[in-house]
Amino acid sequence: MNTSKPRRQVVLDTETTGMNKDGLIYVGHRIIEIGCVEVIDRRLTGRHYHVYIQPDMPIDPEAMAVHGITDEFLLDKPRFEEIADEFIDFIKGADLVIHNAPFDVGFMDQEFRFLNKKTQTTEEMSTVTDTLEMAKKMFPGKRNNLDVLCDRYGIDNKHRVLHGALLDAEILADVYLLMSGGQKDLNLANNESGTINTSKRPRQNLSPLPIVNATQAELEAHESRLDLIAESGSCLWR
Repeated sequence: MNTSKPRRQVVLDTETTGMNKDGLIYVGHRIIEIGCVEVIDRRLTGRHYHVYIQPDMPIDPEAMAVHGITDEFLLDKPRFEEIADEFIDFIKGADLVIHNAPFDVGFMDQEFRFLNKKTQTTEEMSTVTDTLEMAKKMFPGKRNNLDVLCDRYGIDNKHRVLHGALLDAEILADVYLLMSGGQKDLNLANNESGTINTSKRPRQNLSPLPIVNATQAELEAHESRLDLIAESGSCLWR
């Protein structure tokens, strides 16, 4: 009996109000969208976490051109401190799968520091897998952004006109499963390991299969059909 704890992963993406030119955090910029999808034992469970956040600051035009989120859209959305507990509950103890993890983790840790309580850092509450670093090792010297990886693995992302945290997390989940060895479970498994069992099982406690012989009329009809075939050439059944 397999008693090992199922492996829980959360594929995560964020959108922010902006960044500086070298891609590092610019002090003052905030998270405005979080999207997460849950994967357990390499299966998408259908559970997800998605929220838009009011940052109390304007969005940079360059960032708005990427994700399409406007200041007006966020006016009635909750602030990070209002959603922090449910977000932490969703990611705590999971392996976070993130493309270019330092960017998202840096912003998450900044938001955690802004909270008026002792909150752990992302890597204190979860492990982190960076799919960009994985891709760089697998495809050295090549471009490895999410769109390129979709093309490389044959994933249709034509519906991805703008970046969106939940959509990008869903796409990244597909990419990650292929990058890390493919989807093990094709719904053909009958065991707990998720592998496909192709072994033949012996027939047990089954009665012998009945033997049904053709009737005389069926035999005569069969011979008549063979006669017709023989008239047009050789008959392989004789």
